[in-house]
Amino acid sequence: MKVCIYGAGAIGGYLGVQLALAGAEVSLVARGPHLAAMRANGLRLLSEGEERVAKVNCTDDPATLGPQDYVFITLKAHSVPGVVDLMQPLLGPRTAVVTGVNGIPYWYFHQHGGPLAGTRLESVDPGGRQWRGLGPERAIGCVLYPAAEIAAPGVIRHVYGKKFPLGEPDGSKSARVSHLSEMMVAGGLEAPIRDNIRDEIWLKLWGNLCFNPISALTHATLDIITADPATRGLSRAMMLEAQAIAERFGVRFRVDVERRIDGAGAVGAHKTSMLQDLEAGRAMEIDPLLTVVQEMGRLVEQPTPMVDAVLGLIKQRERMARAA
Repeated sequence: MKVCIYGAGAIGGYLGVQLALAGAEVSLVARGPHLAAMRANGLRLLSEGEERVAKVNCTDDPATLGPQDYVFITLKAHSVPGVVDLMQPLLGPRTAVVTGVNGIPYWYFHQHGGPLAGTRLESVDPGGRQWRGLGPERAIGCVLYPAAEIAAPGVIRHVYGKKFPLGEPDGSKSARVSHLSEMMVAGGLEAPIRDNIRDEIWLKLWGNLCFNPISALTHATLDIITADPATRGLSRAMMLEAQAIAERFGVRFRVDVERRIDGAGAVGAHKTSMLQDLEAGRAMEIDPLLTVVQEMGRLVEQPTPMVDAVLGLIKQRERMARAA
């Protein structure tokens, strides 16, 4: 089984090692010193007190790899539209594209049912580049729950978690999603198949849409955000706005707001990815986590005053960071 990990950073690298050791023919698309180190020494994974090394094909040129059975997209969501053209050599007639990105994916309304079926979301797929270039029919949803980090070029440190829920947009247990789940389980991962992957997508987004921007604005870690009455209250208000939108689309939340906030607080003194990106001078994932919620709210005429306010603040924060 041929699998390409497009964006072999921390989570992509973790996936790549586990799948390679399970026997998949894995290739990694990466760049810079990380790519050079992987080419020279293989990809090293530090996990559960041991080091695992996978010698796999690593490249910055997808055109050298040919069509794949599965392409995992593990880039930052806002980076994906810019590489759609580069991904074309990876896509054969039966290639599945597994969207391991944060936030709402480009294919969200594919086979959704109802009056919004087929709607394209401009905030996450400007000009419909992913919809046209990758195709919604190729998509398999995947939610990333593990935490990992690049300890050094070519070295991934797995921090916690093995769970990668999967799901077809139409909720079916297709042969391709079943084979993918079996392969991931053989690699020591948890890959349950969900009959409504959108519920899982929203459950993760529910926390990301508030904790990420609040942390970038305040530089507070999760334990502080969820314990302080002001930021906890703001988080709750944003989450309730998002819940009202998602439920209009038939999404069901299996936990309530307070439990979701408490779960984030239990992670402890953790810097969110948005805060880490801000501190490193990288672009933040604003549109797939916040702007898209605003856009979806407007589709169903559901007001989002708290999301709008925080979205305006975090966009201004990004502009100021760029100008500095």
